[in-house]
Amino acid sequence: MLFSQRVVKYVKSNAIVVSNGIQAFGIGGGQVNRIWATQQAIERAKEKFSGDLVLASDAFFPFRDVVDFCAQEGIKAIIQPGGSVKDQDSIEAANEHNIPMMFTGVRHFFH
Repeated sequence: MLFSQRVVKYVKSNAIVVSNGIQAFGIGGGQVNRIWATQQAIERAKEKFSGDLVLASDAFFPFRDVVDFCAQEGIKAIIQPGGSVKDQDSIEAANEHNIPMMFTGVRHFFH
């Protein structure tokens, strides 16, 4: 997850990085919302790699939709900065799906 977190710092706007922990396989960025960036990154990653994948986000998840989608697509862990007033919704979704979620407190997306 920490590898993915380092990479996501360099992607623009609503950035999502999907990796196996040592190599990025899917990068989604520049989308209008985080769910579209997530869909884009996971789709690309699955084209290239069939093992366990983790996901990093450059900013918090204001809704649980990203976590639910990650669960549907088999993402094994999520790292994100946290800081949304709705963090608890994402935490509950991650717990429901048994997906570990790490909060870094470091946000890369500012606007």
